[in-house]
Amino acid sequence: MAILDFGSQYTQLIARRVRELGEYSEILMPDVSAKALAARRPKAVILSGGPASVHVPGSPRCDPAIFRLGVPVLGICYGMQLMAQTLGGKVRGADEREYGHAMLHVERPGMLFRGLGERFAVWMSHGDRVEKLPRGFKVIGSSRNCPAAAMYHPSRKLYALQFHPEVVHTPKGTEILRNFLFKVAKCAGRWSMASFVKTTVEEIRERVGGDRVLCAMSGGVDSSVLACLLDRAIGDRVQCVFVNNGLLRKDEHRQVVDTFKKTVGLNLKYVNASKEFLTRLRGVVSPERKRRIIGSTFIRVFERAVKALGTFKYLAQGTLYPDVVESNSAFGGPSAVIKTHHNVGGLPERMKFKLLEPFRHLFKDEVRKVGVELGLPDEVIWRHPFPGPGLAVRVIGPVTPGKLRVLREADAIFIEELRRAKLYRRIWQAFAVLLSGKAVGVMGDERTYASVIALRAVTSRDGMTADWARVPQKTLAHVANRIINEVKGVNRVVFDVSSKPPSTIEWE
Repeated sequence: MAILDFGSQYTQLIARRVRELGEYSEILMPDVSAKALAARRPKAVILSGGPASVHVPGSPRCDPAIFRLGVPVLGICYGMQLMAQTLGGKVRGADEREYGHAMLHVERPGMLFRGLGERFAVWMSHGDRVEKLPRGFKVIGSSRNCPAAAMYHPSRKLYALQFHPEVVHTPKGTEILRNFLFKVAKCAGRWSMASFVKTTVEEIRERVGGDRVLCAMSGGVDSSVLACLLDRAIGDRVQCVFVNNGLLRKDEHRQVVDTFKKTVGLNLKYVNASKEFLTRLRGVVSPERKRRIIGSTFIRVFERAVKALGTFKYLAQGTLYPDVVESNSAFGGPSAVIKTHHNVGGLPERMKFKLLEPFRHLFKDEVRKVGVELGLPDEVIWRHPFPGPGLAVRVIGPVTPGKLRVLREADAIFIEELRRAKLYRRIWQAFAVLLSGKAVGVMGDERTYASVIALRAVTSRDGMTADWARVPQKTLAHVANRIINEVKGVNRVVFDVSSKPPSTIEWE
């Protein structure tokens, strides 16, 4: 399944929905030629929505020949308007813009709306609408403000929707996509994580041959699953390197070594460079400077470790599909450089490696499913995301061993209580932040002037947008009470209720 991206915030969601239905999907640039697209032999094509108007000069277009390839095409929102305009219809600005919930009245159920009833709720987000259908098209659905909310060409298998079936706000959206995939496009739905693991292991073995592969581990989900996939493919010829930068969570370095070296049996080299990192970070306040220092220090430490381990031809990276898509967005154009590893801050060009990126077409939740297929422990698979610079960007202001101790203890209490309350798996990311200022308090009838801990917990599907998690007040109260009583140097705890956007998930 090929998805042409016209800049919609929901494009990745379309790809995810298709994959969840068991069909592999890829997101492509909107200007891909019909010839190049045909070479991929897609079973169908989906045109995404987008923020532009087809009336505006320079707005994204697709090759008109795509509609003559003979494969089913589904246009969504902007994709519908582009299909209509390209094939001779007319699009104009609507008298009333339609944003949010609407009721779709089914005019002709056909294959797309089969079994969905005469009317159902949909999610609209458009200012333009199709005023005149292209020749041969018929209206199959309408809403109060949009007479042509869905259309199709009976013989050419061209379908278009003014609403978004991929979002949860269209309750029957999954059924619509399922009908398109299996009734219209006759897809088989055989793609799964089990098939991905089998195929990828074979591809890695064929590509690597008898050479060795280097894998930098951070202890996070992506690099951990990657290391285990490589281990299944080539065994001892993958060398994992885990650098302790002194900025990890409580007992994290021990957990990584115990899990992957002792339990899983990976070929793992552990390097403790905590003192080196903390020395270079001494007195640094700027978060960007912290990142640069951590990145350059990692390179220095990593190079030393690699020299002692011999020769490697390949470097494995845990690049994910959102990274690839964002660097090749519809309006940003293709990226001119290879993305640096999100955990290590980028390796220098003088380290000549060929890249292995087995996950470059997977989403985060799919990587977790790969981990399940590989038999990784739940505590690894479902671990919350952790920033490459570690706790350095969760200590606001200069980083010191004392501040790290306070933050580690507070963070561990927060996570422990979320697990106890069975909330950890329902939250995308949760952590503590040590603020730079201090607050007045009273402890034991004495005045205190101590540190403030901010708790952050968000829900999300992919981290691109996020909402603050509605952690029960009882749980928050218990966490705050434990932190203040058990972590020396803290007398106040606050909870962050900001969403992304406008805030980011991390504080720095």
